[in-house]
Amino acid sequence: MPYLHELVTAVAAPWVVLSPRSGQLTGAGAEGVYARDRRILSRLEVTVDGRQPLPAQFEEPSTATTRYSAVLEGLGDSGHDPTVTLLRTREVDGEGMTERITLVNRSHVTVDCELVVAMSTDLAGTAAVRSEAAADLPALEAITDDEGVHWEDGSGTRVSVTFDPAPNLNQSWRLKVEPGQETTITLTLTATFPPATGFTIQPPEARPSYDGIGIECDDLRVVRWFRRSLEDLAGLQLSADEGERYLGAGPPWYLTLFGRDSLISSGMLIPVDPELAAGTLKALASYQGTRVDTSAAEQPGKIPHELRSEVADHGGGLVLPAAYYGTHDATQLWITTLHKAWRWGMPSDEVRRLLPNLERALAWMRDYADPDGDGFLEYIDESGHGLANQGWKDSSDSVQWPDGTVATAPIALCEVQGYAYAAAMAGADLLDAFDLPDGDAWRAWAANLKERFRSSFWVDGYPAIALDGEKRPVAGPASNMGHLLGTGLLDESEEAAVADHLAGADLDSGFGLRTLSKSMTHFNPLGYHTGSVWPHDTAMTVQGLYASAHAATATSYVRGLVDAAEAYDYRLPELYGGAGAEQESKPTPYPLSCRPQAWAAASAVAVLVAALGIAPNVPGGTLDITPAPNLPWQRLRLDGLRVGESTLSIDLRDGALTVRTHPPRRATR
Repeated sequence: MPYLHELVTAVAAPWVVLSPRSGQLTGAGAEGVYARDRRILSRLEVTVDGRQPLPAQFEEPSTATTRYSAVLEGLGDSGHDPTVTLLRTREVDGEGMTERITLVNRSHVTVDCELVVAMSTDLAGTAAVRSEAAADLPALEAITDDEGVHWEDGSGTRVSVTFDPAPNLNQSWRLKVEPGQETTITLTLTATFPPATGFTIQPPEARPSYDGIGIECDDLRVVRWFRRSLEDLAGLQLSADEGERYLGAGPPWYLTLFGRDSLISSGMLIPVDPELAAGTLKALASYQGTRVDTSAAEQPGKIPHELRSEVADHGGGLVLPAAYYGTHDATQLWITTLHKAWRWGMPSDEVRRLLPNLERALAWMRDYADPDGDGFLEYIDESGHGLANQGWKDSSDSVQWPDGTVATAPIALCEVQGYAYAAAMAGADLLDAFDLPDGDAWRAWAANLKERFRSSFWVDGYPAIALDGEKRPVAGPASNMGHLLGTGLLDESEEAAVADHLAGADLDSGFGLRTLSKSMTHFNPLGYHTGSVWPHDTAMTVQGLYASAHAATATSYVRGLVDAAEAYDYRLPELYGGAGAEQESKPTPYPLSCRPQAWAAASAVAVLVAALGIAPNVPGGTLDITPAPNLPWQRLRLDGLRVGESTLSIDLRDGALTVRTHPPRRATR
């Protein structure tokens, strides 16, 4: 499978470029320019007089822009000092890519040379690139005309490249550059796609800048992590059918609308961008399940797992239809995200329009999510070609016994029960607030779930990761238990027991929460869900720890995330190794990890808001702010947070809290 961790990423979704540090796209592995689930260009190499430039440096001035500099040997003055360099500035936007190739002559002689740009494409689907099936695809034939060069496939996709100035034959230029001068060739890459019959991946109508969100902290690493995360989150945004903004999960494989990922990410960002959550809720609601379709795992009221324009064959028998519903938690997360958005000030008329979807989502939990009627929400892949596990840990070995034996389905995950409890209580609040029936019935449903959970899931003093197909609690500490904190499913003593386990060195790596305890027989620090660290997993646990008043453990994890962010130039990857700070000075990269990635980036906002204890209830007219004790900073200030129609500034300095609210700006004549 193509490695990503050493590639340089520039993204303005749906366009993204993945390149080595040289900037040369060779077609190897995952290298290329991508858009709308296609590799638009697999090769883009520049040579000068037949020689490869020698890479010197690369820079990332923005999420969408990368600069590369290289030395051109054999040109210019003799001696050791490089005097002729090649600079490349590559920039993507939502509609294409522009690259400026500049030859700079700082020698004492005129440089006379031939520059050649070699390009090719296979127009492979991202799933084929990921599974390495694309390695067997031939390059498409290039067609050259007066406008430049283009490629077409049988589906109606067309890729076009134009140049300024125009090249000679075979995309070559004869350059003569005087001493002290430079010359630039500009390449513009665009693509057109056939009309979509289903979901369409589109750039946002307007990409937010987040300029109004300010941060100050005595730890400058926190400031850098927060700001870079917001820049990346702007770059990852996409638009659904009716213009609703949402976050693509991560380039290049996951730049589309996901149920779980997009909801968790946008929910974390409600304090800085409430319209993003509203757009995500609306986009997913428009694809809410309406029928029973085993092949797609669709059921009435169910929120989809992922939406694409075509079937995705990931290899190994995993073939997902364009609209795939194989998730057992997105529906509950849709409900709790709607409730959080409402509490933070989502306009009541927008909430009211989603109430029919809310009622259908609640009904799915009652009527379909518990197929054997035992009172727990469990799943099994009935299609034979879908995901075997349908929680956020969706790899095939993510639920295993201490000896490494994989648990048998149907699987009832612990966090899915926690999400369901929170969703039932949140749904009841919304039903009551909008004068709809059944609020009390859903509170009773939640109470029954709480009692059943207490009697069935606890093992060795902590909640098991899941119940297996024989209703046995699957032993072995895992990070899933952290997601239960703050849901209401656990009582105070149970939350304390979970917090105690999370504080242990077997789960706390020093750089975040391990997905699986290192005491387990098959713990693997580079296992996808069996020992690695996922920033969003850690951040969601931090939210629960702060909400349940276990600040010391939460702060330990926050410190770990900040240390990890520093190690990754403040762009946290999707996941990284869980060997731990006792073994390594910085976390080992996970080779296949997306970077940037939506919920990893959103974690920066989530942990700071949780640390400050910001809990608005706009419909109820209250705003509670309770900073956690013993935070790792003497000063933390956030400006521009959105609460209803107002903005909020919070300044915590040496334990003293200052809060200012700013009314909405009024239009002036």
